[in-house]
Amino acid sequence: MNWGGQNQLFSKRKKNGFTLVEVLVSIMIIVTLSAVLLPNYNNFRSQFALLRSAHKLSQDLRRAQEMATSAKETMGTVPSSYGVYLESGADYYSMYLGESTVFETIYLEDKVYIKEIFLPFPFAFVLISFEGPDPTTSFVPEADSATIVLAIEDSPETTKTVIVNKAGLIYVE
Repeated sequence: MNWGGQNQLFSKRKKNGFTLVEVLVSIMIIVTLSAVLLPNYNNFRSQFALLRSAHKLSQDLRRAQEMATSAKETMGTVPSSYGVYLESGADYYSMYLGESTVFETIYLEDKVYIKEIFLPFPFAFVLISFEGPDPTTSFVPEADSATIVLAIEDSPETTKTVIVNKAGLIYVE
């Protein structure tokens, strides 16, 4: 009787695969994680859209500021100023050059809108203007800073704030 050989053969087979219990435990872990994460997927997606919109707005404000300080030629002319016009309740904002020529309208991401504008008091609109070549920032109506609050339509309490001050500092909170 050679029991040692059969025992080695049995132990080799056991090491080559997964047991039914291991497979069931793995499936249960995947199902549990899916049950926790999938209901919040739309919420996460909306929050990322809000964050991207806030950073896009601050990036466009910086772009207008840079074009003013570099005296960039746009539409065949070098305008005296560049700026951004925003309205409360809108899902877009406009970039302009000179006094009133809109050269680009930018839409916020899906379900994101401009909830409020503070100068530091609530106001329905703001025109943020950058004049060059010296970096001069001005606001219409007149103010020392502008706070733009972006929100999600489905949950207006979820917000991101973009702040611009008279010194030209632009940041997202």
